[in-house]
Amino acid sequence: MSEQPTHTKTYRKLVEGTTINNTSLLSTDYLNHFNELVMLLEMVADMPDMMEEVKLWHPKTYAEHFADSVFTHKDLAIAAYEHAPIEFKDPFDKTVDAVNDAILSGLPHLEDIISQGDPEIIRHEAVSFTRNVQQLTERASAIINGVVHEEMETQQIVEEEDAEKTVMDQNAIDSLFN
Repeated sequence: MSEQPTHTKTYRKLVEGTTINNTSLLSTDYLNHFNELVMLLEMVADMPDMMEEVKLWHPKTYAEHFADSVFTHKDLAIAAYEHAPIEFKDPFDKTVDAVNDAILSGLPHLEDIISQGDPEIIRHEAVSFTRNVQQLTERASAIINGVVHEEMETQQIVEEEDAEKTVMDQNAIDSLFN
């Protein structure tokens, strides 16, 4: 677990009037990194050739995303993140790791399914994979917006046997929210 950051109250004042949440000191703008991928994945269900675009995606840290962005308060977002209360930052970081792990393990599986050429299976797997990423991203959004979560069980999902070969089933996803 991280050490409790200092200057949290100061940063809460600094972020007033911005889109950075003044409780968590995190910004939902970071989730655009994942939302762009979700939009592409939604297209893969009907246009498997979009997988080439999907394969260009790569994980970015919170700081990397903002450093590369045109977000008005990007420097403040990076600085505020470093001072985010641990009750938000730790579960947020673990959720982002789970999103990245789900994507990085799911993309090869989806690519394999596409290579088999069955449109119905491609559609099913692409939709399932997209829902998984969306639900994890929604969890990150809740944390950004000040919802405190108990210790997440994402490690269990990441370490699930054959995680590289399977998309999370609905029960595993549901367990994240309980």
